[in-house]
Amino acid sequence: MIMEKEMLSIKKEGGGFEFLARMNIIDRMRRKNTRLAIIDNSLDPSIYNPIRHWKICLDRDFDVFRATENNFPDIKDFTHIILTGSEASILNKEEWVEDEIQVIKEAAERGVSLLGSCYGHQLLAVALAGARHVRECAHPEIGWIAVEIIRSDDFLGRKRRAYCFSSHLDEVVDLPEEFLVFASSKHCLIQAFRLRNTPIWGLQIHPEMDIYEAQKYLRKRVKSKHEPLKLFQEAMNSSPRDSGLIHNVLEKFFT
Repeated sequence: MIMEKEMLSIKKEGGGFEFLARMNIIDRMRRKNTRLAIIDNSLDPSIYNPIRHWKICLDRDFDVFRATENNFPDIKDFTHIILTGSEASILNKEEWVEDEIQVIKEAAERGVSLLGSCYGHQLLAVALAGARHVRECAHPEIGWIAVEIIRSDDFLGRKRRAYCFSSHLDEVVDLPEEFLVFASSKHCLIQAFRLRNTPIWGLQIHPEMDIYEAQKYLRKRVKSKHEPLKLFQEAMNSSPRDSGLIHNVLEKFFT
């Protein structure tokens, strides 16, 4: 009822201000109806803290669930779920992975919007296509990489070359036709996908990590002497370049 009164009063304003005000109300209504859960797949948040990264770029509240503690959302309580990255390898399944796979399948069946980043991207592929669609990278990508957006899409925008932070040793491969691939890189053919006709997206890259957070992450990896140490060192000493893909990603995900 309050929204209806606001809309009626705005109609009296006219012009561009009327349009902007209407859009603001629609945006508030969307936020009110959005219930977001983030499944945190990190192993050691003192080194890799995906909740911090997502909190910086999100403009809405969310609930956090720690996969390593077998703590997962009740699907019926949420409209959107983000699956974070992880220091774990998708090829060496942790104890909690099978439970998360079941959560993903149920969410997909219920039409929940799903977004997976890095490990979450790989986990979506395993849950919805099968384990044979992930493998170890021949060429790990660590640092800021060039990403070719090969199909114009609201999710990443128009066809072009963009730049984003990356940190992965495994990758998604050979997806079936139900998946639309719309971004790739020199060493990874599937940087982004969508399960056709669904609100389900996977991103191998880390658009949620801005330059400052990515550099801090790299320093921690080097200090902890995590392998491949040489690649982490090279990335830490490289020149960062970020195209701000996160803005398109979040606008599309919550539309």
